[in-house]
Amino acid sequence: MQNTVRDWMNDLVVFVDPDATVTEALKLMRRRYVNSLIVRKTETNPEYGIVTSIDVCDKIVAHGRNPSELKVREIMSSPLITVPKDATVEECAKLMLEKRIHHLPVADEHGNIVGMISATDFLFIAETMGHGGGDRSFS
Repeated sequence: MQNTVRDWMNDLVVFVDPDATVTEALKLMRRRYVNSLIVRKTETNPEYGIVTSIDVCDKIVAHGRNPSELKVREIMSSPLITVPKDATVEECAKLMLEKRIHHLPVADEHGNIVGMISATDFLFIAETMGHGGGDRSFS
């Protein structure tokens, strides 16, 4: 079985500006078919952040807040918890469990975000484990 995060990560990373409204972020998530956005570093936001569909549920919908009146920086999680590309999927899964997170950005040796691995990816990983290894294609 392919065993590193590099083998399973999605290299499509969608970024959003920290001063975008949450409504703008939601449109971006829907348009790009993703459940998380990486919040860009800027002069006023020196660290990456992340906004996920769970953040929207927990911080917007559950509290009856208006997403058009909130900036992404108000609901993002920061600093980011990241994993290197050469981490094993087991290490990644344990980190996600320990930190109670569902989306884990993948960083290169310079700290740049180069991919994403999410709880959904582990459905494919587990299925592959059940088939005794192989590649990502399933019949």
